[in-house]
Amino acid sequence: MPRLRLLLEYDGTNYVGWQRQTNGVSVQQRIEEALTVAYGVQCIIHGAGRTDAGVHASGQCAHAELPEGAHQIPINKVAVAINTRLPKDIRILQAERVHDSFHARFDAVWREYVYSIALKPSVFTRLTSWDPEAPFDRDLFEQALQVMRGRHDFTAFSKSNPDTSSYVCNLQTCQSTIHGDTLEVRLRADRFVYGMCRAIIGACMSVARQRFTLDQLTSMRDSASRTVAPLLAPAHGLCLTAVGYPEELPADPS
Repeated sequence: MPRLRLLLEYDGTNYVGWQRQTNGVSVQQRIEEALTVAYGVQCIIHGAGRTDAGVHASGQCAHAELPEGAHQIPINKVAVAINTRLPKDIRILQAERVHDSFHARFDAVWREYVYSIALKPSVFTRLTSWDPEAPFDRDLFEQALQVMRGRHDFTAFSKSNPDTSSYVCNLQTCQSTIHGDTLEVRLRADRFVYGMCRAIIGACMSVARQRFTLDQLTSMRDSASRTVAPLLAPAHGLCLTAVGYPEELPADPS
């Protein structure tokens, strides 16, 4: 069956997260509903990252398998056909046909998030960046971020998830830069576990406010234990910005 790869963006404010849930409307649900109407058959999609409630995306990737009997839509018109059926806070940026073995989640080799912290609060960024209110030491914050880099067991910086068999991740990038009135923290890893980005930001902010030391942060990292749960940064500051795939993926046979 034909398979589509979708590049998309969304404002996660009004959703319970990416994945379908019983307690509210998800981003996945809205896209599946739009696809089902556009193609005339029920469609299921699989995302590269399962973002939490309130988390945004500017570079989420997903794939959809088109069942037999689906309407024929020219590939250059797929994005428009879906977008006209989506709410304004979700948008398909690109659609392409891929080999039927492609999987948006399992073929991904890295994911990248950006966490935004407001250095000057604004009503225009209140839904996309965290205003920490209390002052913090930016140099200490950056030093704390460097402690988190590398391959570690991130159990101490995650929520429990029965579906997760390993909490070992290789955090390749973890650093901050200032863009205007925003401190942006870029985190790139081969994989992320549930709540990891927000827990890292929260823990580093606690160090930057001198609530505990860099040595204590290192001990927490190495403990692989949730007994000392770090501050969890608010969801609305986090955005999934990119997903990476191997250069040599099977070509679309059509």
